[in-house]
Amino acid sequence: MEKIISTEEIAPRIHRIVITAPQIAKMWHPGQFLIIHLNEDSERIPLTICKRNLDKGELTLIVQAIGESTREICGSPAGSDIRDVLGPLGMPSDIDENFKSVLFVSGGIGITPLYPLIQRYHELGIQTTVLMGFRTAKNLILDSEVKEVANNIMIASDDGTLGEKGLALDLIAPAIEKWGKFDHVYIAGPVRMMQYTVSEAAKFGIKSTVSLNPLMIDGTGMCGGCRVNIGGHIKFACVDGPEFDGELVDFEKLAKKLGTYKDHQCRIRQ
Repeated sequence: MEKIISTEEIAPRIHRIVITAPQIAKMWHPGQFLIIHLNEDSERIPLTICKRNLDKGELTLIVQAIGESTREICGSPAGSDIRDVLGPLGMPSDIDENFKSVLFVSGGIGITPLYPLIQRYHELGIQTTVLMGFRTAKNLILDSEVKEVANNIMIASDDGTLGEKGLALDLIAPAIEKWGKFDHVYIAGPVRMMQYTVSEAAKFGIKSTVSLNPLMIDGTGMCGGCRVNIGGHIKFACVDGPEFDGELVDFEKLAKKLGTYKDHQCRIRQ
């Protein structure tokens, strides 16, 4: 049985939670996630791994308290037991060591799945540029961590209280003008944000990879809840993804599917 080591609210309703999971920490690669089953009566929650500490066998998660189960884990004190932790799940990120300059675009807590990728490309000596978008200044997260591993960083907020006023995708053209064309772009955030960012990047001839967040239940492809349409073919985000070629994703079907469950007690991977 694993435990919660620490929990800290780093922005309104967003918590940094450190848990024990030594075996998962050993096997995990950027792009993969885990599922937590806090106790017998809890739902299974798919969560993104932000960091790992191999020496301590610990994983750091960023969790947004948006429903009953996420509020439950965010409200659990340090020392609390976790009934089950399943992982690592999903396919590791496809990292191309031949890239010279890579762009990352995030919306809200979408920076969480991107951070391990930014760190990995930084370790490879590849130039990393990060465009982060938030609703307002108080929602800013992981900025200090990103600044340690990114060569360039630009921030935007919907209300103009932080960085440039607007969306992260609005910063793509200025970033290209300032640092040149990028070999690839990785995108994570709300569905429509990813859709429009893919289109914006395509205008400059930049291929994209998106991290999808459809409804997940078992994390093994058995339930079929995470079905997504990729290039006209059905894929399962939990086993085939969660990362896919952005230009092949049917965002309209994905948005419609997520909208079906928005008023229900369902959880999506954060």
